[in-house]
Amino acid sequence: MTHLSNRDIEAMGSDARKARLVELREEMLQLRAEQSLGGNPSNPGAYKATRRSIARLLTHMKE
Repeated sequence: MTHLSNRDIEAMGSDARKARLVELREEMLQLRAEQSLGGNPSNPGAYKATRRSIARLLTHMKE
């Protein structure tokens, strides 16, 4: 699951946010590798959703 809503993020503790951030960054790495190999992505919207979820997490962590 790549999409995280603000409500989900607010309900998480700081350790859970950090763990989820690591998971999302690994997923982003896999999506970039898949894209660089020239293959068609299995889910075209996953790249954008993952990137936005990372941004949401980082925003909440800096508040």
